[in-house]
Amino acid sequence: MRRPFARALARPLVLAALAAAIPLVSAAPAAADSVVVGGFPVDVSDSPWAVALSSRDRFGGTRAGQFCVGVAVGRSTVLTAAHCLSEEVLGTSPDQVRDLKVIAGRSDLLSGRGQEIRVRSTWVNPHYDTDTNAGDFAVVNLARPLPSSAVIGMARAGDPAYVPGTQALVYGWGDATGAGDYPRGLRAARVHVLPDGLCRRAYPGDGDGRYLAGSMLCAGERLGGRDACQGDSGGPLVARGKLIGLVSWGNGCGRAGSPGVYTRVSEVARSMGWRAAARER
Repeated sequence: MRRPFARALARPLVLAALAAAIPLVSAAPAAADSVVVGGFPVDVSDSPWAVALSSRDRFGGTRAGQFCVGVAVGRSTVLTAAHCLSEEVLGTSPDQVRDLKVIAGRSDLLSGRGQEIRVRSTWVNPHYDTDTNAGDFAVVNLARPLPSSAVIGMARAGDPAYVPGTQALVYGWGDATGAGDYPRGLRAARVHVLPDGLCRRAYPGDGDGRYLAGSMLCAGERLGGRDACQGDSGGPLVARGKLIGLVSWGNGCGRAGSPGVYTRVSEVARSMGWRAAARER
């Protein structure tokens, strides 16, 4: 089976070549005001838990080295996608990336606002399945803590935020059109949590990937147009003030019938035993 399309930036690391380097199927045209696909600009002061993963050594300085997104669930604990820390994305193991940092408190990647915090250590879910993207989460431990106001709570199993039809916001600095258009500023898109049955039909296990409801959820619009995209991997999906998903994979960006697939955060919380975040909050 062809591997589903993960949403991290991929090597080669020259930004001008990214559109050719990132494996995308043909994406439906985004809305005219598209700025995440079908989204709008936001200020990080309204979403201080949204952070950028950065390595200038690996991805250059054009966008401050941003290649994935993370979300602060503890003062020194950031969640992201497991595939963001893979050798396929980084070109080496994360402990060999000397300038791996988290950029916090910065909407415009090239502004002097906020802070760049060195990554002290990383932990990748050992049960992450690279074929299906099940269990697609990792923990980034920071060398110094964020303010407590920058931490968001994780939704547990049974939380009403997971009910299909619930409006949610997905955040990131990734491709804004599905055609290699990478903005400097943080964006968000309004999407809806979609029923598991719809997601299973969209991704039944053929070449486009398999949807596994136990560890995944999907969100978007039935007619497409609003979605996460390349460069948004690991980014937060937030509903009712809680983190419910991490951007993981999808078939193109904003395509009708191919919603975005997210790591289900209630499963992350269960797997982690809430250990790191619970100690810090």
